[in-house]
Amino acid sequence: MPKREKGTSLTERLVPQALTSAAATFVNSLKINSISQKVRRGRRVVIKRRNIHSEQLAELANLYFRMSGIPIRFWSKVEDWRRWEIGCFQMLNGDRYRAFASGANTVCADKLSGESIWEHMNRGTLTRGMLEAAAYEFRRAHQFWSDEFGGPWSHGDATTTNVIYNQRTGRARLIDFEIIHDKSLPATARHADDLLVFLLDIVGIVPDQQWLPFALRFLDAYGNLDVIAELKNQLGLPSGMAWIWWGVRTNFANPAKVRQRLEKLRDVVADLRHYRTVAAKRVRHKRRASIICQEMSPGIPRASSRTRAIKESAKAASPGIPSKLPTTR
Repeated sequence: MPKREKGTSLTERLVPQALTSAAATFVNSLKINSISQKVRRGRRVVIKRRNIHSEQLAELANLYFRMSGIPIRFWSKVEDWRRWEIGCFQMLNGDRYRAFASGANTVCADKLSGESIWEHMNRGTLTRGMLEAAAYEFRRAHQFWSDEFGGPWSHGDATTTNVIYNQRTGRARLIDFEIIHDKSLPATARHADDLLVFLLDIVGIVPDQQWLPFALRFLDAYGNLDVIAELKNQLGLPSGMAWIWWGVRTNFANPAKVRQRLEKLRDVVADLRHYRTVAAKRVRHKRRASIICQEMSPGIPRASSRTRAIKESAKAASPGIPSKLPTTR
């Protein structure tokens, strides 16, 4: 990107504050769903209801995404959105919670215990343990098969507001499934985009002393080197109309600050991949030789081993009963 004095890009100079405010107003007006909470049969539930003209608003947003080269889209048809929303919620959270259709344009889902990572981040209570839990849940979720993608599942709107952390259990869970990735993207790119969207909240909001250690803790806990390598390729600022959605993703943080942090993160991510590769090799080299394996031909035990086995078999109470209790590992 062209630069001017003090490292400010030409694009940043051409996107005045008035345009940023207008973009924020436009995005806020695209309220496709209304959300409320109620108690039903003793359970707290979140009720998501498609608003009037939601289909037209979703199609308008999708047109913008296509024109801007942004690889996501809203579910515009109510029946498609409800199927995806309920299916994803049940797949990821059905062990303890449930979601179901209610009425013609509504989805009800049990309210998950805990608070969002976004709330902790803004309150200053975010910890590395919370980020680890979030990373573990993304890694778990990315291993589910999706018929819609014909491959591994991905979220599409993986902001910190959509990650709920339960302090009592130390578990993070994902919610809010009204956006989906473009199905033409490979799984690695979709997964990297999920990580990027989550990290953009941290990059835009967390203070200077904490944002990088937090980001690295999250990536290290996620651990998939192929996805992290793809993420490195996505750590750049967009151009053209994509700036509007970029502002949404970064909570309209200062573009210069975001650019500097992303450049720093891109450099460190490369080192993280190298570090994890070297560490894995070091662990393999330090492994002790198995006491079961033999130095002779495979499958042929030493004479001493054969003699010892015969003696232990003779000591057993009856054939098939070992002389020692099995060890548990």
